[in-house]
Amino acid sequence: MTDANIRIPAEARDRLAEIAAGEGLSLRAYLARLADSILTPAERAERAEGARAVLREWNGYDPSDREQADLDAELDRRLAEAAAP
Repeated sequence: MTDANIRIPAEARDRLAEIAAGEGLSLRAYLARLADSILTPAERAERAEGARAVLREWNGYDPSDREQADLDAELDRRLAEAAAP
């Protein structure tokens, strides 16, 4: 495996190194594990479509784009309300 150099601010590097050390890992091993655990946008979209297909099959749930946008806005509003002091 070849290595790659990635330029990030020193503060970010130091924070990631501290997190890695806290888990008993080198920064390199931590970043490799992190990369393996995060989905790409395409993977997230594929997983979401699979979940929608299961819901459609199970109970007919199939919101339109407009209904989905309304649901997202309502969730955002509730999350903001819950986070407010």
